[in-house]
Amino acid sequence: MSERPDPALVLDYIEAFRRSKVMFTAVKLGIFDELEAGPQSADQLASRLKLHLGAASRLLDACVALKLLSREGNQYCNTAAASRYLLSCSPDTFSGYIRYSDESLFRLWTHLDDAVREGTNRWEQTFGRKDALFEYYYRDPAATANFVGAMNGFGRLASPLLVRAFDLGRFRRLADLGGATGHLAIAACEAYPDMHATVLDLPRVEPIAREYIAQSSVADRVTFMTADFFADPLPAADLYSLGRILHDWDDDKTKPLLEKIYTALPAGGGLLIAEAVLDDNRSGPVYAHMQDINMLVCTEGRERTAEEYRALLHAAGFTGVKWHRTGSLVDAVLATKS
Repeated sequence: MSERPDPALVLDYIEAFRRSKVMFTAVKLGIFDELEAGPQSADQLASRLKLHLGAASRLLDACVALKLLSREGNQYCNTAAASRYLLSCSPDTFSGYIRYSDESLFRLWTHLDDAVREGTNRWEQTFGRKDALFEYYYRDPAATANFVGAMNGFGRLASPLLVRAFDLGRFRRLADLGGATGHLAIAACEAYPDMHATVLDLPRVEPIAREYIAQSSVADRVTFMTADFFADPLPAADLYSLGRILHDWDDDKTKPLLEKIYTALPAGGGLLIAEAVLDDNRSGPVYAHMQDINMLVCTEGRERTAEEYRALLHAAGFTGVKWHRTGSLVDAVLATKS
């Protein structure tokens, strides 16, 4: 009789969504924000946040088990990770992305089976509307601020790694297309003192982006430009960047954009792409495959292998395509124009 495989892997996947939902709910209810002022008991928190005491105590204890809170006696307080990443006021917060995941992605993913049967995203099935991701997330100023803030949390974590994945010191003018809060442009200017950058995004993003840029240490070298990079002329640059843009679209949509960028670049110019890159044999990494499934339920796009990016970029005219794993949830691809 063969030895029974360890069920731990499967059991972990069975309950993984429960851990996510505990954290999502604690963020949504304002527990971490409330505790940042100082330790409180479950009674105090339940009273301040208008929660059922017994249920709140169970949620708080679950957060202790997940190492998001600590408890001494009957007093709860934030762990260092919670204070850094789960507070709405922290510059490194993921709270926007958590709300986005809870309110939108979690619901879209419940229809993954239908997405696999039909090969299309789940917007209409989930929300009763056919508009795509960006029309939904930019539907009003509050939704726009939440979505842009969500992207900023991950951007602040990944962008310093992305801009150092390759030596970009020879470039002087960066144009970050769809750059949102400017986290990549800011990181590039911080890493390369001779670089100036333009963040290009839609008008509804502008007031949010300008606030983030103004708070940076390189505000004098980063400007914002309103435009649609698919439809409008691109600003002059010797380096363009696309951060988590290409995975939103199929090849028919991305090819004209890559050709447009190639045409706009001077000889020797470059294109920096930030995406989760799949192994060429499609055996990993896990984060890239999870993001690929996320694209299935959310968008018209997908994640790609390094070889698929190489083929797309060569078809647009680029040469010298290389890539690098950053150790974050997005990897770096750099292509040059001869």
